[in-house]
Amino acid sequence: MRRVLRGLGVGGEIRELADSARTAVEAAAALGVPVGAIASSLVFRLGDAPLLVLTSGAHRVDPALVEGANLVPDAPGARLVRADADAVRAATGQPIGGVGPVGHPKALRTVVDVALGEFETVWAAAGTPHAVFPTSYAELLRITGGTPLVVGR
Repeated sequence: MRRVLRGLGVGGEIRELADSARTAVEAAAALGVPVGAIASSLVFRLGDAPLLVLTSGAHRVDPALVEGANLVPDAPGARLVRADADAVRAATGQPIGGVGPVGHPKALRTVVDVALGEFETVWAAAGTPHAVFPTSYAELLRITGGTPLVVGR
């Protein structure tokens, strides 16, 4: 993951945590930051393809908001369905609880929660449940090619 991040021009260093950061609450506690500053990487299926949703740890993804964003113009009415562990691993090459915003075998269509823009520093997983890296909302949009979107209430 370090090589991928460096190749994308990300300056923040990966931090290895002693305890698991599989959830936003665990990551926030380990880092001493607000849970909203954690970028949770959630994989869904929308239409026939995976969709990575980088959401603020402070709230849950509202499927209706994502479905209503017309992210799959050739499949109107496509339903948002949470991917299981095998589908997450197949799409990202990474385990649930450690999915980073980048470093996947193939680029994923990505949306980035606008709520992450409220924080100067955002923390994202770095490919394992024990590794995170600091970034920013703008950098997440840049490195993922993501679409800014309100994903939760």
